[in-house]
Amino acid sequence: MGRDASKCEPQAIHSFCWEGVPFVAELTESVSHLIETLTRLPGIGRKSAERIAYHLLRVPHEEALALADAIRAVKENVRHCKICYNLAEGEVCSICRDATRDKGLVCVVEQPRDLVAIEQTGLYRGLYHVLLGRLSPLDGVNPEDLTITDLVRRVREGGIREVIMATNPTVEGDGTCLYISNQLADLNVTITRLARGIAPGSVIEFANPEVLADAFSGRQRL
Repeated sequence: MGRDASKCEPQAIHSFCWEGVPFVAELTESVSHLIETLTRLPGIGRKSAERIAYHLLRVPHEEALALADAIRAVKENVRHCKICYNLAEGEVCSICRDATRDKGLVCVVEQPRDLVAIEQTGLYRGLYHVLLGRLSPLDGVNPEDLTITDLVRRVREGGIREVIMATNPTVEGDGTCLYISNQLADLNVTITRLARGIAPGSVIEFANPEVLADAFSGRQRL
């Protein structure tokens, strides 16, 4: 038996083929660096990183660079909205610019992905405030590390009649909710919490629209 070059895939990292099966003699420095970089992504292990790296080597040059361009565009163009800290490609996000929104309602969430999950219910038409995290002293996350001061300032400026606390129903999320409610206690605003249609210990990001809709409909005053 010998090598059959006609059956080899056109990949620079394949040194030869044996009965149509490609063998990699050694990973190049660039491929090794790509694999190691991919393993730093959440949910990507070594095997998955290798499959992605080999896929990028197989696809046309333009397709691979399109991914690189998309990543570069996100890092260069996306920022936090100066009002609510949602993701935006300008100073103000599309939700804060929407004149049809009820500006008297502000829903407080931990991360932009929680905002997206709530928007998918189609039920809520107010504004948002993204904390960019949750209080967790054991992990070194304190009030000054979040956007709580900006939330309090928004409420003090007036025009907001209700703040809906939509932090995740976890120990840290509940602690964050309690801290914020104390900060807002002396202000003329109603503070509500999403009803426990969302199971304790779960996260809003993975809740289905029906559960989120029930939670909004059954929210209670703190």
